[in-house]
Amino acid sequence: MSRLEAKKPSLCESEPLTSERVRATLSVFRGVVTSCYGPLGRLKQLHNGLGGSVCTTSQSSALLAHLPVTHPVLRLLTASVHNHASCFRDCGLFTAILCCNLVENTQRIGLTPTTAMTLNKRLLSLCTSYLKSEVCGCRIPITFSSPRVLLCLVRSILTSKPACMLTRKEIEHLSTLLLRAFLLTIPEKARDHVILGKSLIVPLKGQRVLDSTLLPGILIEISEVQWRKMQPFKKSESFKVALFRASLSGDLSETGEGTMVVGHGVSLENAALDQLLNLGRQLVSDHVNLVMCQKVVHPSLKQFLSTHGVTVIDRVGAALMEPLSKVTGAQPIGSLGSISPSSYGSVKDVCTAKFGFKWFFHLIPNEPTVCSLLLCNRNDTAWDELKLTCETALHVLQLTIKEPYALLGGGCTETHLAAYIRHKTSHEPESILKDGGCTQTELQLITEAFCGALESLPVSLEHDGGEVLTDRKYGHFWSVQADSFSDVNWPDVLSRCGCGLYNSQEELNWSFLRSARPLFAPQPCLPYDAVGLASNLTLDCFTAKLSGLQVAVETANLILDLSYVIEDRN
Repeated sequence: MSRLEAKKPSLCESEPLTSERVRATLSVFRGVVTSCYGPLGRLKQLHNGLGGSVCTTSQSSALLAHLPVTHPVLRLLTASVHNHASCFRDCGLFTAILCCNLVENTQRIGLTPTTAMTLNKRLLSLCTSYLKSEVCGCRIPITFSSPRVLLCLVRSILTSKPACMLTRKEIEHLSTLLLRAFLLTIPEKARDHVILGKSLIVPLKGQRVLDSTLLPGILIEISEVQWRKMQPFKKSESFKVALFRASLSGDLSETGEGTMVVGHGVSLENAALDQLLNLGRQLVSDHVNLVMCQKVVHPSLKQFLSTHGVTVIDRVGAALMEPLSKVTGAQPIGSLGSISPSSYGSVKDVCTAKFGFKWFFHLIPNEPTVCSLLLCNRNDTAWDELKLTCETALHVLQLTIKEPYALLGGGCTETHLAAYIRHKTSHEPESILKDGGCTQTELQLITEAFCGALESLPVSLEHDGGEVLTDRKYGHFWSVQADSFSDVNWPDVLSRCGCGLYNSQEELNWSFLRSARPLFAPQPCLPYDAVGLASNLTLDCFTAKLSGLQVAVETANLILDLSYVIEDRN
């Protein structure tokens, strides 16, 4: 009889944030995410002791997916950030850094959790109201008639991912391709409710990034043998397409569950093949030009269809079924019985193509709302990171349809917002304290904690020991090298602010960001030519950053409110 181990009692920890172990764990995690932040962020290599692939990244989605987390408080934080990153594909590191610093800053000032949480919510409401208002000084409208702001937004995303190892020329090339891919997914006859198409990313590793290209329709990778065996396609107004979800291999395992009754002397294999050939005859009589199957097609059926001029592509996989249905208009067929004529679809043209060392079958649709981005990079690691980055850029562009705005990037939104909150709480505290329950002193304490957490984000962009400053007119972020002195003439060593909107030749006064400085009201409303200058701006996704701000504050409040952590140790 095996030895039984006594069940261990659950571990109950009261006031977890007072534990030095928990504080140290949060501090280490904050250090990890902070060191990844921005275009100069440091890369992380993640692998486990059991072997497997090594992940080299600075992106939150890849980092959190591979980072082992055991403590319940940290698991709560990472789960919130991971959920945000899964929904919006952007601003994951922003959310994690802001949440960690807000928890640490609030703990340091010693207010009760209830008071801190109440005031954090009010300051969050103040932030979101300002960012959504027409007088916001860090929000840029997006107009789809002019692609400059959108192009700038994509370029900012690509620049912020150092593991992609892109040059400036490669960034410009990919930015243009991604914007074109997004615009192709918007139907020409779009109405109030827009149903977007799809952009597929097709891998081509080991090639130059500048070899990346965008093609309308779908590229399906095929073998060289298939490529050479394909017959020339006859020119036609359209090609009739049948799309099969069911296997056409004749395998009995595909018949489903239940009892099968077989008569004496009947060959199951021959019966299955006869059924497939009958299906093939119907396809030929219906003048189908192209058959595509998610799974395997029996060699005899392939041969039969080929002799009748029907092209067969099998093993396309489940991931391509939805895009293929969208491109062709065909309904995926799930049985081997009689086929309804309405299940067929069509494409404008088909052809074969060779890119690099790979061969492809190219479906050209009647309306190009589905396109294929043939994405190249020099090695597997850089390509994996670039694929994630391109998916982020495409998703961010989709978010601009619902909320056509962008926020100034490079740390300028955070410093501008911190200056606005400090001025507002100092000069109009009654508007925040009108519901009662908190004093003005408590408001000033939590304001410093909240604004300090916001300012920790632009500080995190500096990874080489440089000095960080803010101007006292616009509240923007500026950075100088570490060897600059406080008595230097700042216009001589500064060039442009973090977002690139303002230059140092304007009449500005600067202060060190991490030092005491007088309160001021940052100038609201962007200049009229801000959109005209957008070709040189660093921008952030409005929707993703606004959500990240809310998730960070709400998660910080949840962590601050923890009184007990009960952990099962079995």
